[in-house]
Amino acid sequence: MSDGNPCSGSGCCQTSIPKGLKSLNYSLSSLNHYTNVSDFNPYWPLSRKPKYGKDAYRTDIVIEWVVKNETCEQAKANRSAYACGANANCTYPESGQGYRCLCNEGFEGNPYLQEGCLDIDECKDPESYPCHGRCKNTIGNYKCRCLLGMYGDGKIGCQGLGIITLITSILLVIICVLLYMMCKKRKKDRNFRENGGMVLKHQRKLGEGGFGSVYRGVLADDVQVAVKKFKGVDKAQMNEEFQKEMGVVSQVNHKNVVKLLGLCLETKVPLLVYEFISNGTLFKHIHDKTSQLLASWSNRLRIASEIALALNYLHSLADPPIIHGDVKSVNILLDNNHTAKVADFGASVLISSDQTIIATKIQGTLGYLDPEYLMTGFLTARSDVFSFGVVLVELLTGEKQNSSSSSGEKRNLIQHFISALETNNLFRILDLQAADEGEMDEIEAVAELAKGCLNSMGVNRPTMKEVSDELSKLKDLHQKSWAQQNSDETDYLLSRYQMLCLSHLSFNHLSFSHSASATCQRE
Repeated sequence: MSDGNPCSGSGCCQTSIPKGLKSLNYSLSSLNHYTNVSDFNPYWPLSRKPKYGKDAYRTDIVIEWVVKNETCEQAKANRSAYACGANANCTYPESGQGYRCLCNEGFEGNPYLQEGCLDIDECKDPESYPCHGRCKNTIGNYKCRCLLGMYGDGKIGCQGLGIITLITSILLVIICVLLYMMCKKRKKDRNFRENGGMVLKHQRKLGEGGFGSVYRGVLADDVQVAVKKFKGVDKAQMNEEFQKEMGVVSQVNHKNVVKLLGLCLETKVPLLVYEFISNGTLFKHIHDKTSQLLASWSNRLRIASEIALALNYLHSLADPPIIHGDVKSVNILLDNNHTAKVADFGASVLISSDQTIIATKIQGTLGYLDPEYLMTGFLTARSDVFSFGVVLVELLTGEKQNSSSSSGEKRNLIQHFISALETNNLFRILDLQAADEGEMDEIEAVAELAKGCLNSMGVNRPTMKEVSDELSKLKDLHQKSWAQQNSDETDYLLSRYQMLCLSHLSFNHLSFSHSASATCQRE
């Protein structure tokens, strides 16, 4: 046989396999009944030459085949006719002529189909693919890592570390992690300080309530705003609270109610943007003794009247009417002009005229809550009246609900106030001094009004309109009295001055008449 023609026809045969062939039958025969078989026959051992007849040995047949009589380079050059699929490679048969296909290492299947060679999961066949640690399959291969405390190639074998070496390694890992965390924290702290974080930490958060936190912000045009960020147990509850407050504040437009400027829906948590009220809460000015805003009765009376105006607007003039639900001194803000602004509508509800709300849960702040609402769950406009009565008592006494007496015992502010009023000891518990008898009368009138607001039965309390009208009347009388007093004092000072001038002119008539006259005219 020659290299160019491995099968010469002597002792072998060669034929092509036509396309679409499903089976092949062949038969062997011999002219001399297998008596003259050449020694080069690779399939029949010389000692076991086949016999003719039924006792003849079976023969072994080897079919050598190729896809096409081309080299791999020639086959790959024509991609449309190239027979090997993905994850398969071109290979040569033993004869050296033509090419065949074989799945790449780590793959198995039919290499002649486009996706015929599939990845072998070596981890599922540990007998063929040994692993002495943790096995992880990869595309075309697998990884084997030694277990903790061991080292080496997991595919070959792992060796154990000494106990001291193991402990040392674990400690080194822990120390490295701690050092990394410390460096990261220091970097964050440094960035926080460099970006004014300490100032923001103490000044940017304005307050926090049951429904969210309020932060101070600045818009692009340097307008300061208060941003309410809602919070909730879940997303649905948070969205419900946001939509409820949005529905309430969008109905409100009053000079003594904090204005809604806008909202943000593109953030993860919904935000409401309110006007920023710069002068703090009424609670702060009542209980911070360094504040001088409430030193005069006129300011206290004016602020009380402005709060009542806002609540009356919510109950009577808003469409539909609104119950605030959480009236307290913390929710009353004061602007640069010390004008009162009612804020925080997280507990507010919209109602139809004269309708009572049956609450599914009690909301508000203890100490300000209507006791009737607490017992029955019925929220009405008179519930706001009770809460406003508590604010009036705070304004009058300067004390907090459930404050301590001089002996250190806890006492109920409302009961203490009503007891003092009924025993004619009101002026002993006040937080201010009346300037004159007229102010004393006004303070007593406001105290009686507060007592009416604090009636345990809602039906016996005045409406917010009645409260507002009474306070407005007292405020107007106070302003007229103040104006009259100023006018009388001015007249008195002018008359005294004229008398002094006349006396001066008479005494120095001869020497200083011209000079004195000129002085009086200038002054």
